[in-house]
Amino acid sequence: MPFNNGLPGNEPAEGRRPDPIDRQPLNEYISGVGDLVTGEITRLFPPHWEVPAKLAEAMSYSLLAGGKRLRPLLVIAACEALGGSREAALPVAVAIEMVHTYSLIHDDLPAMDDDDYRRGRLTNHKVYGEAAAILAGDALLTHAFYSIVQSSRRYSVPAEDVLSIVEDLAEMAGPRGMVGGQAADMEGEQGLTDLESLRYIHLHKTGDLIVFSLLAGGRIGGASEAQLEALRRFGVSIGLAFQVQDDILDLVGDESKLGKKTGSDVRQQKVTYPYFIGLEASRREVERLTEEAKSAVQQGAFADGSRLLEIADYLMSRDH
Repeated sequence: MPFNNGLPGNEPAEGRRPDPIDRQPLNEYISGVGDLVTGEITRLFPPHWEVPAKLAEAMSYSLLAGGKRLRPLLVIAACEALGGSREAALPVAVAIEMVHTYSLIHDDLPAMDDDDYRRGRLTNHKVYGEAAAILAGDALLTHAFYSIVQSSRRYSVPAEDVLSIVEDLAEMAGPRGMVGGQAADMEGEQGLTDLESLRYIHLHKTGDLIVFSLLAGGRIGGASEAQLEALRRFGVSIGLAFQVQDDILDLVGDESKLGKKTGSDVRQQKVTYPYFIGLEASRREVERLTEEAKSAVQQGAFADGSRLLEIADYLMSRDH
């Protein structure tokens, strides 16, 4: 990414003035953050870098395929809940989108879930081949750490905070986090026998990157340890609610809105929340987890946590 020392938020951390949290309707706020992240993605590499054209194209193909941009949204919303600067949070917001996208590219491979479509278009390996898709995922994961460092280089986020963000990502995207959850999910295809094992998969395969996003935004916004813990609890609850809602939508969702075929869990004989506790009980669980998440925010003494509360409600009622 190119450096631009003239951008807002580059002043020393102790002198930063928080941007006011605008009170747009939530859909406009989400769209605005998505546009901001997409714009930064188009400037993925510094101009002087030489990157093989097919690799860069494969990376951009999946990064620019749309999607909810949920994790970047949470980075920025958590930062702004503390009065922090969204510009300072942007490099980390883009980084987590890269990590999430890498996980989707690899998850879609024939050796994993073997999916042909993602976000309404052909999956990466269907367009570029398996080898190129694997390398695109590898490159996105690695480049994410470069992007995180730019929050310090470009916006003077304290190096100690950046170090904590890097440590969190390595933990939550790695063997005890997302990758561990993915491994447990693959083993679970042989037949899960209890809800707790499924909960473990959801908390790690999906939830950990959501928790990371909130903690990273909190660190950039100057969160106290108590506020970081509130963000962690919020993330655990909405992360699990998000995946349970995915389980529900796989059964009853609209394929035109989801951008992929429904019923894949049934076809692949995957065990889900509706399988264990039924559809209506799963819906009640999403509601319970959402209220649990909102309670964590309300107890966190944030400068303005209302956007996080709105996002929690939005995720509970989403249809795609």
